[in-house]
Amino acid sequence: MPDLSHLLVFIAAGWLLNLTPGPDVFYIVSHALRSGTRAGIVAGLGITAGCFVHIGAAALGVSTLLATSAHAFTVLKFIGAAYLLYMGMRMIFAKASPATDLVAMASATAPRSLRAVFMGGFWTNVLNPKVALFFLAFVPQFIAPDVDNKALAFVLLGVLFNVNAIPVNSGWALAGAWMARRDAVQKGMHWLDRIAGAMFIGFGIKLALSDAPAAH
Repeated sequence: MPDLSHLLVFIAAGWLLNLTPGPDVFYIVSHALRSGTRAGIVAGLGITAGCFVHIGAAALGVSTLLATSAHAFTVLKFIGAAYLLYMGMRMIFAKASPATDLVAMASATAPRSLRAVFMGGFWTNVLNPKVALFFLAFVPQFIAPDVDNKALAFVLLGVLFNVNAIPVNSGWALAGAWMARRDAVQKGMHWLDRIAGAMFIGFGIKLALSDAPAAH
């Protein structure tokens, strides 16, 4: 494990990275806008669960395979891109719903929809090979060369990064829910869905066009 100063740098870098808008952030905010704070937080928890899969995979060497095998990277890349495109199309073609009471709407469908929100966040993260490669590139920088069990150190730092992301993701959920309470935002909710959908399609296309690391 790194010393205290390096650990604080690791935590700060993790927070800054989680504040950067990307597919995960837009997934959280879009659900918070549509269904309130609870849905946004659940979306973030689904993404966190997906990150744990990448942490475990990296520790087991699966991420190394993705980093060195163009074929493995390409397969997962296109699966992830297809999923992002699917989500984007669903948002764009979703029927408009009255935006009079978002909190009541979320409460009425919470047991079923929150499970779907969680799993959507989970798969959005798991099917993105760039998340696996991110952990593989970022975390080892903070592992001391003389550490005996590097796999365990990797897992511990990965878990710390993931846990630290929870308050940031919750903050995005709160921001999205706050925006949803503004009259102007509620009136434009149908268009916000379309904007978010277009963003997901953009992320999907960007992922599909990305090169495998071995190609560089």
